[in-house]
Amino acid sequence: MAAPLTVDGVDSSGGEPGLILTDSSGGEQRRPQFGTRFLTDPRQVFQHNAWDNVEWTDEQEAAAKKKVSENNHPLPPEKQEEYDCRANEYWNEFYTIHENRFFKDRHWLFTEFPELAPQCSINHKSHPEDHRDQKLCKEFAALSHSDEEFPGSSATYHILEVGCGVGNTVFPILKTNNDPGLFVYCCDFSSTAVELVKTNPEYDPGRCFAFVHDLSDVGANYPVPDGSLDVIVLIFVLSALHPNKMQESISRLARLLKPGGVMLLRDYGRYDMAQLRFKKGRCLSENFYVRGDGTRVYFFTQDELNELFTEAGLEKVQNLVDRRLQVNRGKQLTMYRVWIQCKYRKPLVQSSETMEDKTSSA
Repeated sequence: MAAPLTVDGVDSSGGEPGLILTDSSGGEQRRPQFGTRFLTDPRQVFQHNAWDNVEWTDEQEAAAKKKVSENNHPLPPEKQEEYDCRANEYWNEFYTIHENRFFKDRHWLFTEFPELAPQCSINHKSHPEDHRDQKLCKEFAALSHSDEEFPGSSATYHILEVGCGVGNTVFPILKTNNDPGLFVYCCDFSSTAVELVKTNPEYDPGRCFAFVHDLSDVGANYPVPDGSLDVIVLIFVLSALHPNKMQESISRLARLLKPGGVMLLRDYGRYDMAQLRFKKGRCLSENFYVRGDGTRVYFFTQDELNELFTEAGLEKVQNLVDRRLQVNRGKQLTMYRVWIQCKYRKPLVQSSETMEDKTSSA
């Protein structure tokens, strides 16, 4: 269910995201990822296709807030219910039309999220406490599902991508990550998308398991037991859920992680160009919209995402805003993109309150 970067037929993808990240809440260092191209002279804006780490002026932010406020008139409840009930139909139709031609493979993921890279667990520089953490994780994994058989149960490193679409994240992982113990799970709300993944020549059932799953249905079973995953990936998917369903969905996913496992997210930030392009009559609720094709999208703040993850019992490792200025030199247009990137970790040792709750419910 990876969300399309179009608004009412206008292609706003403008290339791969993931250049310069900054922590707008302060405290975390700025670190270059893909680019180091900074706009120091506004008169030179059309010299390149994109500029990194572009901060907004107070006037720009005020104008964005005004634009969003003007469009903040939700559709009638019956229309909102229609889009909610027919969500699966709209996503299936989207993938039927576009198949695998819409999205680019996300090779930038390995720079932004080294947990997905080849044998990252043995290649990165480690500290003594890292070895202690790894030992605890292995001991927990051995206790939690030693006798349970499930797809990929014999693997030593398990990744799940939720909202896999047609595999633009999954296939780069399978092609790039050479860890023989790797097994990748991927699911999507759209059965059409999952079928496209399974019929892709690069799909290897010995290393990957694709399945249909509704992230918002917290009662639905996953093909893996709780406490079995090292990494969960959410790329432009949480924003497609109704805001009322986000917390339970994240909490359910958090149960699948091993202690020390991480949840990785990249999604739309508040006042992204895609949000500002929505016309009146497309608002479902505050900062939640329906596109022309019937698919829906929410635009987050860092604080909102932090609350979702911490409420699920995860600890913040990274919560960054990625601002980029994209340029159409032919039409002399500037486009401001805002994405948020998060990494949250399941604690190795559960809190005493959590343990008491589990004991009392046993």
